[in-house]
Amino acid sequence: MGEKRMILEMGMGNDLYGQDYTKAACRAVQDALHHSSITLFSTLGLDHQDMRVSVTIGVAEPEKLDLEVVRAELPRGRAEVRAVKGGMNTDSAGQVHVVATAAIEAWLPDQAGKWKVASSA
Repeated sequence: MGEKRMILEMGMGNDLYGQDYTKAACRAVQDALHHSSITLFSTLGLDHQDMRVSVTIGVAEPEKLDLEVVRAELPRGRAEVRAVKGGMNTDSAGQVHVVATAAIEAWLPDQAGKWKVASSA
């Protein structure tokens, strides 16, 4: 059975003083998660374990990201996390500030044909 992307959320996080890409990435994931209130699962009786969660983190130096720590930020579903070149580093008076971006996609098994709209009469 195929999958359909049901949710897409974006977030941004930073670490202003520690130059910690993982901390900035975790904050970006939390920012994205806090934009969502997903009632889909309880409304349709779906199991959260049926959801595949795909997270893409953009940081200036992806090799410095601890993907397992970022994965632990995700409360539900089967998570996949990858790092790509993105985000940005910005300098302020010799101090490097790290900015990370996150895109979180949630995929569910295709539900086509499993539901029908009830009449309102």
